[in-house]
Amino acid sequence: MATYSPTQDQPSPPARWLENLFAKREARDYINPYLAGILLGLVLFGAFFVTGSGLGASGGLNRLVVFVEDLIIPAHVDRTPYLITMAGGDRNPLDSWIVFLTLGTIVGGFASGWLNGRVKLETNKGPNITPQTRWMMAFIGGSVMGFGARLARGCTSGQALSGGAVLSVGSWAFMFAVFGGGYALAYFVRKLWN
Repeated sequence: MATYSPTQDQPSPPARWLENLFAKREARDYINPYLAGILLGLVLFGAFFVTGSGLGASGGLNRLVVFVEDLIIPAHVDRTPYLITMAGGDRNPLDSWIVFLTLGTIVGGFASGWLNGRVKLETNKGPNITPQTRWMMAFIGGSVMGFGARLARGCTSGQALSGGAVLSVGSWAFMFAVFGGGYALAYFVRKLWN
Protein backbone atom coordinates (compact mmCIF):
# COMPACT_ATOMS: atom_id res chain seq x y z
CA MET A 1 0.00 0.00 0.00
CA ALA A 2 1.35 3.40 -1.02
CA THR A 3 1.33 6.20 1.51
CA TYR A 4 0.77 9.85 0.68
CA SER A 5 3.43 12.32 1.60
CA PRO A 6 2.50 16.04 1.56
CA THR A 7 5.83 16.89 -0.08
CA GLN A 8 4.96 14.92 -3.23
CA ASP A 9 2.66 17.64 -4.64
CA GLN A 10 4.86 20.54 -3.61
CA PRO A 11 7.11 22.06 -6.29
CA SER A 12 10.87 21.82 -5.93
CA PRO A 13 12.67 24.85 -4.40
CA PRO A 14 13.74 26.28 -7.82
CA ALA A 15 10.20 25.86 -9.17
CA ARG A 16 8.78 27.44 -6.02
CA TRP A 17 11.19 30.37 -6.42
CA LEU A 18 10.07 30.90 -10.04
CA GLU A 19 6.43 30.56 -9.03
CA ASN A 20 6.88 33.22 -6.35
CA LEU A 21 8.85 35.43 -8.74
CA PHE A 22 6.09 35.51 -11.36
CA ALA A 23 3.08 34.87 -9.13
CA LYS A 24 0.26 37.35 -9.39
CA ARG A 25 1.28 40.41 -7.44
CA GLU A 26 -1.03 43.12 -6.27
CA ALA A 27 -0.88 46.06 -8.69
CA ARG A 28 0.21 49.33 -7.15
CA ASP A 29 -1.09 52.75 -8.14
CA TYR A 30 0.73 54.64 -10.88
CA ILE A 31 3.09 57.44 -9.89
CA ASN A 32 1.73 60.97 -9.88
CA PRO A 33 2.11 62.27 -13.48
CA TYR A 34 3.62 65.58 -12.35
CA LEU A 35 6.24 63.78 -10.27
CA ALA A 36 6.87 61.42 -13.20
CA GLY A 37 7.39 64.43 -15.49
CA ILE A 38 9.90 65.95 -13.07
CA LEU A 39 11.76 62.63 -12.82
CA LEU A 40 11.80 62.28 -16.62
CA GLY A 41 13.20 65.80 -16.88
CA LEU A 42 15.98 64.89 -14.44
CA VAL A 43 16.77 61.74 -16.45
CA LEU A 44 16.87 63.84 -19.63
CA PHE A 45 19.19 66.35 -17.96
CA GLY A 46 21.41 63.45 -16.83
CA ALA A 47 21.48 62.07 -20.37
CA PHE A 48 22.58 65.45 -21.76
CA PHE A 49 25.15 65.83 -18.99
CA VAL A 50 26.68 62.34 -19.29
CA THR A 51 26.43 61.59 -23.02
CA GLY A 52 26.05 65.01 -24.59
CA SER A 53 22.86 63.73 -26.27
CA GLY A 54 19.25 63.48 -25.23
CA LEU A 55 16.86 60.55 -25.07
CA GLY A 56 15.38 58.57 -27.94
CA ALA A 57 14.39 55.05 -28.91
CA SER A 58 14.45 54.57 -32.66
CA GLY A 59 18.22 55.02 -32.95
CA GLY A 60 18.91 52.06 -30.67
CA LEU A 61 16.37 49.83 -32.37
CA ASN A 62 17.71 50.90 -35.76
CA ARG A 63 21.22 49.88 -34.73
CA LEU A 64 19.95 46.48 -33.56
CA VAL A 65 18.34 45.93 -36.98
CA VAL A 66 21.52 47.05 -38.76
CA PHE A 67 23.52 44.60 -36.60
CA VAL A 68 21.35 41.71 -37.83
CA GLU A 69 21.49 43.04 -41.40
CA ASP A 70 25.30 43.21 -41.20
CA LEU A 71 25.38 39.55 -40.12
CA ILE A 72 23.19 38.44 -43.05
CA ILE A 73 24.19 40.74 -45.94
CA PRO A 74 27.32 42.72 -45.00
CA ALA A 75 27.97 43.68 -48.64
CA HIS A 76 24.71 45.67 -48.72
CA VAL A 77 25.66 47.47 -45.52
CA ASP A 78 29.07 48.33 -46.98
CA ARG A 79 27.45 49.81 -50.13
CA THR A 80 24.76 51.95 -48.47
CA PRO A 81 26.00 55.38 -47.30
CA TYR A 82 23.46 55.62 -44.44
CA LEU A 83 24.41 52.18 -43.10
CA ILE A 84 28.18 52.65 -43.55
CA THR A 85 28.18 55.29 -40.80
CA MET A 86 26.86 52.68 -38.35
CA ALA A 87 28.30 49.37 -39.52
CA GLY A 88 30.55 49.83 -42.53
CA GLY A 89 33.80 47.86 -42.59
CA ASP A 90 34.89 46.81 -39.09
CA ARG A 91 32.42 49.08 -37.27
CA ASN A 92 30.07 47.41 -34.81
CA PRO A 93 26.60 49.02 -34.88
CA LEU A 94 26.08 48.00 -31.23
CA ASP A 95 29.02 50.16 -30.15
CA SER A 96 26.86 53.16 -29.27
CA TRP A 97 25.39 54.57 -26.10
CA ILE A 98 21.89 54.63 -27.65
CA VAL A 99 21.84 50.82 -27.87
CA PHE A 100 22.46 50.56 -24.13
CA LEU A 101 19.86 53.24 -23.46
CA THR A 102 17.31 51.24 -25.48
CA LEU A 103 18.15 47.94 -23.75
CA GLY A 104 18.07 49.69 -20.37
CA THR A 105 14.63 51.09 -21.18
CA ILE A 106 13.32 47.60 -21.95
CA VAL A 107 14.87 46.01 -18.85
CA GLY A 108 13.88 48.95 -16.64
CA GLY A 109 10.30 48.92 -17.93
CA PHE A 110 9.98 45.20 -17.25
CA ALA A 111 11.52 45.56 -13.78
CA SER A 112 9.20 48.44 -12.92
CA GLY A 113 6.18 46.52 -14.18
CA TRP A 114 7.17 43.44 -12.19
CA LEU A 115 7.87 45.37 -8.99
CA ASN A 116 4.51 47.12 -9.25
CA GLY A 117 2.49 44.00 -10.12
CA ARG A 118 1.71 44.89 -13.73
CA VAL A 119 3.49 42.15 -15.70
CA LYS A 120 0.76 40.12 -17.39
CA LEU A 121 -0.36 39.00 -20.81
CA GLU A 122 -3.47 40.85 -21.87
CA THR A 123 -4.98 42.69 -24.82
CA ASN A 124 -6.36 46.12 -23.94
CA LYS A 125 -9.24 46.90 -26.28
CA GLY A 126 -12.67 48.38 -26.48
CA PRO A 127 -15.75 46.19 -26.04
CA ASN A 128 -16.77 46.51 -29.69
CA ILE A 129 -13.72 44.94 -31.35
CA THR A 130 -12.04 41.56 -31.28
CA PRO A 131 -8.53 40.98 -29.97
CA GLN A 132 -7.45 40.15 -33.54
CA THR A 133 -8.64 43.56 -34.78
CA ARG A 134 -6.86 45.26 -31.89
CA TRP A 135 -3.60 43.45 -32.70
CA MET A 136 -3.95 44.24 -36.41
CA MET A 137 -4.51 47.94 -35.68
CA ALA A 138 -1.55 47.97 -33.27
CA PHE A 139 0.65 46.39 -35.96
CA ILE A 140 -0.49 48.91 -38.58
CA GLY A 141 0.01 51.85 -36.20
CA GLY A 142 3.43 50.62 -35.11
CA SER A 143 4.49 50.12 -38.73
CA VAL A 144 3.42 53.65 -39.68
CA MET A 145 5.22 55.09 -36.63
CA GLY A 146 8.37 53.06 -37.39
CA PHE A 147 8.36 54.15 -41.03
CA GLY A 148 7.80 57.76 -40.00
CA ALA A 149 10.61 57.61 -37.46
CA ARG A 150 13.07 56.36 -40.07
CA LEU A 151 11.79 58.84 -42.67
CA ALA A 152 12.23 61.69 -40.18
CA ARG A 153 15.55 60.20 -38.99
CA GLY A 154 14.33 60.17 -35.40
CA CYS A 155 11.44 59.16 -33.20
CA THR A 156 8.82 61.17 -31.37
CA SER A 157 10.55 60.78 -28.00
CA GLY A 158 13.86 62.05 -29.31
CA GLN A 159 12.24 64.89 -31.20
CA ALA A 160 9.76 65.95 -28.53
CA LEU A 161 11.82 65.34 -25.39
CA SER A 162 15.34 66.12 -26.48
CA GLY A 163 14.52 68.76 -29.09
CA GLY A 164 11.86 70.35 -26.90
CA ALA A 165 14.27 70.50 -23.95
CA VAL A 166 16.73 72.57 -25.94
CA LEU A 167 13.87 74.80 -27.15
CA SER A 168 14.14 73.81 -30.80
CA VAL A 169 11.37 75.57 -32.74
CA GLY A 170 11.04 72.59 -35.09
CA SER A 171 10.58 70.22 -32.15
CA TRP A 172 7.86 72.35 -30.62
CA ALA A 173 6.09 72.62 -34.00
CA PHE A 174 6.40 68.84 -34.32
CA MET A 175 4.86 68.27 -30.85
CA PHE A 176 1.86 70.47 -31.63
CA ALA A 177 1.43 68.70 -34.99
CA VAL A 178 1.55 65.26 -33.31
CA PHE A 179 -1.03 66.17 -30.70
CA GLY A 180 -3.24 67.92 -33.26
CA GLY A 181 -3.01 64.95 -35.63
CA GLY A 182 -3.73 62.54 -32.80
CA TYR A 183 -6.87 64.41 -31.75
CA ALA A 184 -8.04 64.66 -35.37
CA LEU A 185 -7.55 60.93 -35.98
CA ALA A 186 -9.06 59.89 -32.63
CA TYR A 187 -12.58 60.58 -33.88
CA PHE A 188 -12.21 58.01 -36.67
CA VAL A 189 -10.77 55.23 -34.49
CA ARG A 190 -12.88 55.83 -31.37
CA LYS A 191 -14.81 52.57 -31.90
CA LEU A 192 -11.59 50.68 -31.18
CA TRP A 193 -11.86 51.87 -27.58
CA ASN A 194 -15.51 52.73 -26.84
